[in-house]
Amino acid sequence: MSRQLWRGSALAAVAAACHATAPAPPVPARSAGIPAAAPASLGFDSTRLAAVVAYLRAQVDSGAFPGAVVAVGRHGRLALVAPVGHYGVDDPRPVEAGTVYDLASLTKVIALTTACMLLVDEGRLALDAPAQRYVPELRGSEKDRVTIRQLLTHSAGLAADLPLYDSTATRGAALALVDTAPLLDPPGTQYRYSDLSAIVLMQAVERITGEPFDRFLDERVFGPLGMRATRFRPPAAWRDRIAPTELDTVFRHRMLRGEVHDESAARLGGVSGNAGLFSNALDLARFAALLLNEGSWDSLQLIRSETVAEFTRRQAGVPESTRALGWDTPSDSGYSSAGAKLSRRSFGHTGFTGTSLWMDPDRDLFIILLTNRVHPTRANTAILRVRPRVADLVVDALTRPEL
Repeated sequence: MSRQLWRGSALAAVAAACHATAPAPPVPARSAGIPAAAPASLGFDSTRLAAVVAYLRAQVDSGAFPGAVVAVGRHGRLALVAPVGHYGVDDPRPVEAGTVYDLASLTKVIALTTACMLLVDEGRLALDAPAQRYVPELRGSEKDRVTIRQLLTHSAGLAADLPLYDSTATRGAALALVDTAPLLDPPGTQYRYSDLSAIVLMQAVERITGEPFDRFLDERVFGPLGMRATRFRPPAAWRDRIAPTELDTVFRHRMLRGEVHDESAARLGGVSGNAGLFSNALDLARFAALLLNEGSWDSLQLIRSETVAEFTRRQAGVPESTRALGWDTPSDSGYSSAGAKLSRRSFGHTGFTGTSLWMDPDRDLFIILLTNRVHPTRANTAILRVRPRVADLVVDALTRPEL
C-alpha cells in the first residue's frame, strides 16, 4: 500500500476505521491519533509485534521505567498502541494509551523544527542567513557568522547548556545570558549538541511571527492537526493524566508532574525551543504520519514536501555529525537509539526524560516510545539499551515490507 493512498481520506472514513477491532497485540478501539488497522494488513506479524510489548513489560519489571506507551504504524494507520506499567512510585494506576508525557528534547523537533519548516515555506526564514538577522541580541566574537542552518545542525559553536536556573532569575535575563554566551568553536566547524542553539532559534521564531512560541504552534500546528493533548504548560486539570518525572532535589525541590523537567526550560517559564512540550503517543502518531506523508494530513498540506525532504536529510559539511535539520539520523556505527535495522534515510530524535520518535520513509514506518525513565531519578539510564532494542524488534516484526 502506498502512503499516498490515504491522503485526502474523508473524516467519516477515518472515524469508521477507528472503531475497527484489531487482533493481538491490542489496539484501542477508538484512537484520537490515526486510524487503527490489523497488523497483518500493514505487513506485520502479530506475534512478533506482541514481543515488543512483552519486552517493555519485562523492562518495567526490571526497573527501567515505571511505565511506557509504545505506538507503531505504517501508511497512516496504527498497528500497535500499547501501554505498560504504572504512572510512578506514588501512583500505581496503570498507564493508558492517552497518558501524557514530558517530551523533553522531542520539543526540538515536534515544536521548534516544525515551526522553522513553516517559516521556510513562507519565505520568512532563510536557512543560510545569519542568525543575527532575526535575533540581533546574539552578540559576541564570530556571532555574525552563525547561521540558522548551523543552529539546526548543532554546529554553531555554542555550548551544550548553561545553568540558567541558578544564574538568572527571569526569562529576560536567561535569554540575555544565552545570547551573549561565547562560542566554543568557530561556527560550522564542530558538532556539539546544544540546548542554547534551540533557545536562540526559538527567539528567531518569535521575532519573525510576532507571537509567543507556544501560541504560534497551537495556531499553526497542533490545532490544525487536532493534537489536543499536545501543549506547553499543561493545565492543572491534566495532572492525573500526566506521568510524573523526577524528584527534583536541586532546583524546585519537589516531585515534578505537569511542569517541565528541564531546568533551562523551567527558567524560561516552561516554554522553550529546547524542552517544555507535553504530549501523548496518539497525538505523536498523527504527527509522524504527517511527516511520512510528505507534510500532508487528510486534506491539509501543512508543510511542503520539498521542505520535509530537506529538513529530514542528513546535512553535509560538519565532521562527525549525523544531524539533519533539527532531526537526527542513524549512527554511522550502525547502532544508536534507532537500532541497527532502520534504513539509512530514517530520521528521529530522543528526549532526556525517556522519550523517542523514529520514522523510516523507506518502509513508511514510525516507532514512538514514551517513558518517564527519570522517575524518580535521572540516574536510571536503562533507556539507552531499551530504545534500540525496541526499534529492532519492530523491524523484525515487519514480515511484509512490500505492503
